Amino acid sequence: MKFTVNKSDITEAVTNIQRAVSTKTSIPALEGILLTAGQEGLELCAYDLELGITTVIPAKVSETGKAVLSARLFSDIVRKIPDETVSIAVDEKNMTSIESGYSKFTIIGIPAEEFPELPKLTDFSSVLLPSSLLKSMIRQTLFAVAESDAKPIHQGSMFHLEGGMLDVVSVDGYRLAKRTEPVGLQEELSFVVPGKALGEILKLLKDSDEPVEIAAGKRHILFKIDHYTVISSLLEGEFLNYKAAIPPDSKTEVILRTREAIESVERVSLLITDRLKSPVRCQFQESEVKFSCTTSMGRASDQIHVESKGDPVEIGFNNRYLLEALRNTECDEVKIQLGGPLSPMKILPKEGENFLFLVLPVRLKND
Repeated sequence: MKFTVNKSDITEAVTNIQRAVSTKTSIPALEGILLTAGQEGLELCAYDLELGITTVIPAKVSETGKAVLSARLFSDIVRKIPDETVSIAVDEKNMTSIESGYSKFTIIGIPAEEFPELPKLTDFSSVLLPSSLLKSMIRQTLFAVAESDAKPIHQGSMFHLEGGMLDVVSVDGYRLAKRTEPVGLQEELSFVVPGKALGEILKLLKDSDEPVEIAAGKRHILFKIDHYTVISSLLEGEFLNYKAAIPPDSKTEVILRTREAIESVERVSLLITDRLKSPVRCQFQESEVKFSCTTSMGRASDQIHVESKGDPVEIGFNNRYLLEALRNTECDEVKIQLGGPLSPMKILPKEGENFLFLVLPVRLKND
C-alpha cells in the first residue's frame, strides 16, 4: 500500500475517528485505525465493537491495500509532522514508513484481517434531518441521559417517531428532557441510541442545513454526516413510558427570565459542595421567586421578579439538576409549571412546546 495525503485532511480525520478507538481491549487491532487505500481515496475506520466511525479523504494512491496502525502513535505522528503532505507506504510484512519533509518514521502495523468487520444494516428505516436541527435536538436532551448503569436502557436517548413528529427523550430517574420536531416521515419508529454515540455525533454535526441521514435497523443505527459515517449498537430494554410520566395539569404557572434565574441559583449554590449537599429551596410567590440554601457553612438567599399566576408553592431541588435544565433551555424566557411541592417541575418555552424538561423535587426539611 502506498499513498500521499494532505496533512490537514488526515489530521482532522484521525482526530475525529480516534474517539471510536477502543482503549481497554484484549484485541490489539481495536486499538488501531484501519487504513484502506483505494481508487476513491483513503478510507479511515475506528471501531470499539459498539461504536464505529469511518471517513474517506482525498489521496494520491499509487498502490492499493489495507493496514491497521496504532491510533495513539499514528495520531501523534501526523499531528507533529513538519510538511503539508505526508507519504505512507506499507510492505507485505506491515512495516509502515511515514515520510514528511525531512521527518521519517518506521512503525510496525497490524494485519488488516485482524480488524473486526463493521456491522451491516439490512432491514432498516431511514429519515433525513438538517444537521443544525439534529444537533440542537441532541444537545438539548443529552444532559439528562443516565450516568449510572442501574437501568442500562436509560444510558441513551430514545428517538420516537409517530404521526410525522420526532421526539428525542432522555431520562435518568431524577429528570426528563424531551425535544419535539416535525419530520417528513409518517411511519412509526422507536429506538434508543447510547449517550456515548450521541456525544460523538454531536461533535461531527455542523450548524448548517446539510441533510443528515439516520438509518435505524433492528440492532444498529447509522448516521451519515458530511463525509463521516457513524454506526452504533442500539440499547435494548424497556424505556420509561415518558408520556405517562409528564404531569397533565398544574396549579402554578410562572414566566421568568432564564439568565436571571440561573445566576440567582448559582449564587445561593455557592454554599453547596460535594461534601455539603443541600437542596435549593424555591418559594414561588405572586410576582417573585425566592431562592435559599442552608448548609453547615451558612445560609444564602436571593430573589428574582417573575410573572406568576396560580397558587404560591414552596419546593426544593437539587441545584445541579435545576441549573442544567435551565441552561439547556437555550431561550431568554421560560414557562415553569408546578403541581405542588412534591410534583415534578415542568420547564417549557414561553411559547409552544418544542421542548419540555421535568425536574423531580427534593423533600424539604422544616427549618
